[in-house]
Amino acid sequence: MSTRFLRHFFEPGTIAVIGASEKPYSMGGLVIRNLREGGFPGSLWAVNPKGYEAVFEAPCVNRVSHLPEVPDLAVICSPIQTVPKLIESLGRFGVKAALVLSGGAHLDRDHGDKGSIRSRMLGAARASGIRVLGPECMGLIVPGRKLNASYASQPVKAGRVAYLGQSGMLGNAMIDWAAGRGIGFSHLLTVGDSVDVLLPDLMDYINQFSPAQAILLHLERIMDAQHFMTALRDASRNRLVLAIKSGRTAESDISGLPPTPGVANRDQIFDAAFARAGVVRVNDSDELFDALETLSRMKPLKGDRLAIVSNGLGPAMLAIDKLINAGGRLATFSEETRDALRRDDFDMSKPGENPVDLGGNATPERLVEALEIVAADRGVDAVLVVHAPTRLAPSKTTAQAIIAARKRFRRNLLTSWMGLHEALSARYECNLAGIPTYLSPEKAVKAFMHMVDYQRVQALLQEIPPSLPFATTAEIRRRCRLLIEEARDAGRETLAHSETAQVLAAYGLPVAPSRYPQTPEEAAEAAADFDGPMALKVVHEGNCRPFRYRQHPHKISAGLLQDLANPAQVAEAVGRLGDRVREKFPDVAIHEYCLQAMQRGKHSMQLCAGITRDPVFGPVIVFGIGGYKVNILADRQVALPPLNMSLAADVVGRTHAARLIREHSSHPERDLERLYELLVTLSQMASDLPQLRGLELNPLVLNRDGLLAVDFAMDLGTPARFAIMPYPEELREWFTLKNGWKVEVRPIRAEDAPLITRFHDQLSEESIRFRYFHNKADLTQRDLSILSHINYDRQMAFIAEHRGEDGSQEMLGVVRVWNDPDNIRTEFSVIIRDDLQGLGIGSLLMNKMIGYCRSVGTLEMIGKVMVDNHPMRALMKHLGFRLRYNMEEQVVDAVLRLNEPESEWQRHRLESQPD
Repeated sequence: MSTRFLRHFFEPGTIAVIGASEKPYSMGGLVIRNLREGGFPGSLWAVNPKGYEAVFEAPCVNRVSHLPEVPDLAVICSPIQTVPKLIESLGRFGVKAALVLSGGAHLDRDHGDKGSIRSRMLGAARASGIRVLGPECMGLIVPGRKLNASYASQPVKAGRVAYLGQSGMLGNAMIDWAAGRGIGFSHLLTVGDSVDVLLPDLMDYINQFSPAQAILLHLERIMDAQHFMTALRDASRNRLVLAIKSGRTAESDISGLPPTPGVANRDQIFDAAFARAGVVRVNDSDELFDALETLSRMKPLKGDRLAIVSNGLGPAMLAIDKLINAGGRLATFSEETRDALRRDDFDMSKPGENPVDLGGNATPERLVEALEIVAADRGVDAVLVVHAPTRLAPSKTTAQAIIAARKRFRRNLLTSWMGLHEALSARYECNLAGIPTYLSPEKAVKAFMHMVDYQRVQALLQEIPPSLPFATTAEIRRRCRLLIEEARDAGRETLAHSETAQVLAAYGLPVAPSRYPQTPEEAAEAAADFDGPMALKVVHEGNCRPFRYRQHPHKISAGLLQDLANPAQVAEAVGRLGDRVREKFPDVAIHEYCLQAMQRGKHSMQLCAGITRDPVFGPVIVFGIGGYKVNILADRQVALPPLNMSLAADVVGRTHAARLIREHSSHPERDLERLYELLVTLSQMASDLPQLRGLELNPLVLNRDGLLAVDFAMDLGTPARFAIMPYPEELREWFTLKNGWKVEVRPIRAEDAPLITRFHDQLSEESIRFRYFHNKADLTQRDLSILSHINYDRQMAFIAEHRGEDGSQEMLGVVRVWNDPDNIRTEFSVIIRDDLQGLGIGSLLMNKMIGYCRSVGTLEMIGKVMVDNHPMRALMKHLGFRLRYNMEEQVVDAVLRLNEPESEWQRHRLESQPD
C-alpha cells in the first residue's frame, strides 16, 4: 500500500500489451488501437504466444523475455488463469508495473496446493516488487500524456477532473457521457478487483503529482479504512473531492461483512467518514454526472447565496423549494440592485426581489440585461438562469445571447433549459461554450449545493475547536486497563455492571448511585441507603452486552423490577429475578444485582450514547434519543473518533434530541455543552482503551441537574484499528530546561491554534523568514488549520509547552515532519522563540522527533536550511546531519539516515532524489 513504482503506470515511455491480436473481440487489440489512436508517443509492443509479426502495426513477440527492452508498463489481457505466471515472468524481466484487464468469476476459488488465482497473483507480485493494478480494471487514461491504455469506446479529452473508480462499466458510462458534453479528465481509471494497487494508493499519487483541481471517486468497498481515510483527508486538503458509494442498502451490499452493533444502516458511517474527510457525497449516478458538469465548468464558490433569474415564476419557485430543502440560501439583493431592477421594470411578480421573474414576454436581450445587474451584486455568489421557450425568446437564441455576453457576468452562472425539443439546442450551445447546464431547475440547484456542501465540510474541518473539557491521565488509563485485563484473564468478553460503572466514573462520567448485592439479605441491607421507590436489575451474560435489542421493545425490562418501596420488597425481588433467569437461561451465570433509586421527574429526557465497532472503520461514536424505543426511532447519529468539541457539536446538532433541547430546555446551551463534553470523553475512552469493543449508555438521563448514566453495558474485543489515528497520548514527556523551567514536549492538537497564534506573534521577522523562506506576518484560518489539524498517520509535530504559575500556557518551540506515503523520507522544520534561544529547546525537540521517526520505521530525514541560518546549520551538524549546498535552490540540504532499507524497492526509492 504505497505509491511505489506508480509513476510507471501514469508516465510510461514504453508499453507491452500481452494477449493482443487483431481478432474482432480481442481486448488486447482494442488497447493497442486506443493507444495508437490516442497518439501514444513511446514504443509499443504486443506479446502473443502465436508469434504474430505485428498487431495493428505494433511489433509482436511470442513471450515476455523476447521483448527488445524492459517496458515501463505491461498491459495484461490474457485469460485470467495465465495471469499469475505472467506476473512472475514480468517481474523476473524487470517490469515495474502491470495493468491487468483480464477478469473472471472465481478469483478466490482455492485450487488445491496452488491456492487461489488472487493469492498467486499477489505472491508473484511481492516476490519481485512489481506493482499490479487489477484484475478486472478498465485500464487507465491520462489524456495529457496521450495515454489511453484501456478498452474504452471513446477518446477522452484533457481536463481538470480525475476520476478514480472501482467499476469499469461506470467508468465507461462516465467517458461516454463526458464525450457528449465535451468534458475532459486529467486522469481516468478504475481499479476493478485489484490485488495490489488500491484506490488510496492512486489518491496519494494524484494528490502528489496531478494537476487535477478535483477528484471524483466511485466506491464499492473499502479494504483498509485507515489507509483510505489518510489518503482521502490529504487529498481533500488540496482539491475538491466528490464521492459516490455503491451498496448503500443491505440488499446491494456485497461485502459480506457483519452488521455494526447499534447502527441500523451502516451507510451512515460512510456519510460520517466522508464528512470527516472534507468530501462531498453524491447519492446517485445522475448526481455524479451533474457533479462532473459543475466541477469542470464552475469556479470555486465564495459563499452559498444563489440568485435566480427566470422567464416565469413557476419554474423559479421549483428551484427555490429545492434550494431551501437542501439547506441553501436565497441571495438578498442590495438596494442598488433592487433600484436597478425596479427602475427598468424587470420583475413581473416581486419587483426588486429574488427570484427575478422577467415574464413570458422577456426577450433574450432583456434576460442578459437582468443577468448583468444581478451578477454585479456582491451579495450574490452564483446565478441560476431558468428558461422555458417562448416565441419571443426561443431557447437557442437566448442561450446564444447569454454566451455572447458571459464575460460581463461577474459570478458563476448555471443554466436550466426546460423542455426537450427546443431546449436540446440551447443545452448544446452551453456545452460548447463551457457553461454548466442541467435538465431541470432542481438538478441545477443540487449541483450548486454540491459546491456549497464542500465549503461547509471544509469550514468544519478548519474550525478551531475550544479547549478540551477533559484530560486523561496515565493513572486513569492504568486503572481501567487493569479492570479490562482482569475480565479477559477470567475468560469474559464483557464487564459487569459494577465494573463498567468504575470505568465511567474514572473518566468523570456521572453514574447513577448504585449498590450491587449478591443475595436477598445484602439487597435488603442496601435498600436502607435509598429514599423513595427503587429499581432492581439482574445482571448476567445475556443482558450486559451493548446494543442488544429485543424484537419486541416493550419486553426489554424483563430483567428489571421497578417501584420497590421497602427493603422487604427488594429482597423478594432478588429471588423473583434470580428464579426467572434460572428458568429461562439455565446455563447463564448471574453476575450481580444492581439496585438504584427510581429516576423520575425533573423534566428528564432519555438519551443514548456510546461506542460501537464497525468491521471496516473500527471504533464509532453513536448518539441519539434513548430509552426502550431506541432501536425504532431513527435518531441515531454517528461519528469517527477522535472528536473535539466542534466535531461533537456537529454530531449532536444533527439529532432530534438537539431540537428538543433547544425547544424545551431552560438552559439549552448549557445542556448541549454537556453533551458535547460527553461525546469527547467517549472518544477519549475509545482511544485510551483499544480493547473496548462496545459501550452503551442507555438511558442517559438529561435534566436540570445535569447528565446521569442510569444503565450501561460494555463488551471487549481485540485491540481496535482506528480509521483516523487518535491523539498519541503516550508520546507526552516532561523535561527541565537550562533555566530550570519544567516543560512538556507533546504532540500538537487542533485545540492548540491559539497557542500557535501567540507563538507566531512573538517571532522576529528573521525567524519567520528562516522557517517559511519568506516573511509571513499573520497566519490565516487555513494556515492555523493546516498547522494544528494534523494527520498523525503521516505527520507529526511536537511542541514544547511551559505552564506559568497562574496556569497560563505558552509555546516555546515546535518541530514538524511530513512523511511521504511510503514512509521513505520525512521532511522536517523546527522553530524556536527568539527570546529563548540557547536553552537547548531546539536540540530537545529535534532529538524527540528523530527518536519518533526511527521508531515508526522512516528511512531518512531531510530538511532545507537557509544559507545565512548559521545557528540551525550548527544544530544540524551537532545532530549528525550531512549538509550539502544546493546551488539550484540556494539553500543547504540537511540529510540524516534513520533506518536502513529492508527491501530493494526501498533502496531504489532512497537512492532516487526526493519527489
